[in-house]
Amino acid sequence: MSAIDLIVLGMIKEKEQSAYDLQKNIEYRNISKWVKVSTPSIYKKVVQLEKKGYIQGNLSKEGNMPEKSIYHITESGDRYFLGLMKKISDQMINIFLNFNAVVINLEMVSSRERKELTENIEYQINQFQNAVSQLDKERTDIPLTGKTILKQQVLLSEALDKWITDFRDFYLEE
Repeated sequence: MSAIDLIVLGMIKEKEQSAYDLQKNIEYRNISKWVKVSTPSIYKKVVQLEKKGYIQGNLSKEGNMPEKSIYHITESGDRYFLGLMKKISDQMINIFLNFNAVVINLEMVSSRERKELTENIEYQINQFQNAVSQLDKERTDIPLTGKTILKQQVLLSEALDKWITDFRDFYLEE
């Protein structure tokens, strides 16, 4: 069971769509910023979910465009979707920040390199904060659930900004 299964099933449950449309909707909603999902994994997941009988594709042709499969969720997929919702919502929250691998190893590099790496992390946190803030301003027409995720990300970016400032001031002064 995985979050990507839940994302794909939920989006197909919301609206029947092709794998390409699914990928575009995931990009538009910036889901890959909040959930670990990539374009190749979407197509692979669609194939897996269809093989398991959770979704079913029907060929469709529009005008001169080539045929494409439009997927809908099956009864079995609905049960799996609800099971995933319950299971994932009942798990302890884990937040994985890749830059922590750098923080753990800062003692392995020179003080000049530590300063540079810490500045890199701080810069990226600021980039994240700016991107989330911009999305929060631009995406006024999204559903309440999307707005709450953006608010969550704004708060996380603010917390990370405070953390890196404290870390830099304390760690680099040693």
